[in-house]
Amino acid sequence: MIVTTTNTGWRVIHQQAHGLLAMQLALRWKPQNRPARWHETLAALLEHDDGQDAWEGRNHLTDAGAPLDFHELEYSVEQMKNMIRIGLEKSRWNALMLSMHTTFLYTEKRGEDGALDEFLDQQKTNQTKWRKTYGATVAEARYAYDFLQWCDALSLVLCQDLLQIEERRLEVSKGPDKIPYFIYQRTDGSVGLDPWPFATGEFTVHIESYQLTQLAFTDDAELYNALNDADVAELSWTFRE
Repeated sequence: MIVTTTNTGWRVIHQQAHGLLAMQLALRWKPQNRPARWHETLAALLEHDDGQDAWEGRNHLTDAGAPLDFHELEYSVEQMKNMIRIGLEKSRWNALMLSMHTTFLYTEKRGEDGALDEFLDQQKTNQTKWRKTYGATVAEARYAYDFLQWCDALSLVLCQDLLQIEERRLEVSKGPDKIPYFIYQRTDGSVGLDPWPFATGEFTVHIESYQLTQLAFTDDAELYNALNDADVAELSWTFRE
């Protein structure tokens, strides 16, 4: 979950919804700059946070009973395996993108956990094998994954409410073209991106969020039920060149 405090409690966005927002952004990318295996890459972007642990016990709560933001969540090798397994059932390219995502996120943790080290070693083997399936070069796969990662980063900026005041610029990430991109919000509320990578000069994207007024929960079941009963607010952003 992506959890933000509000004046009345919590705003919660499911990570799977964040993936849907990332795909909306990806669809606006200039067609001539799309990565290889476009549809499979989009599917991986949509599903890059799937395979989450079940809602049971207190997996989704802090020690104080608050909804657990994804930044505070301990990594799960089983969740990563599930995510890649789901991707592999669609295509090896899908699995390749998801495997590269886990490598990007967790390589810095090497040496801390034997199970994670074993998993990362397996991903190096998998990535080589799956690239060869398509006759894809390392550069082609890297461009596609860097595109996925950039869309993921841009979606997270929006979901975490990181846009700055007074049109101050925030670096999103380097894109697949190795160029740094900066996001800013104008006084009229529209969002700008510099440089502009999209095919059209203006478009709107959206996501659903849940508004919780209860501050603490006893277990996952109580939080899950509260989310199902919560008011849903659609957040939207209009991008303009």
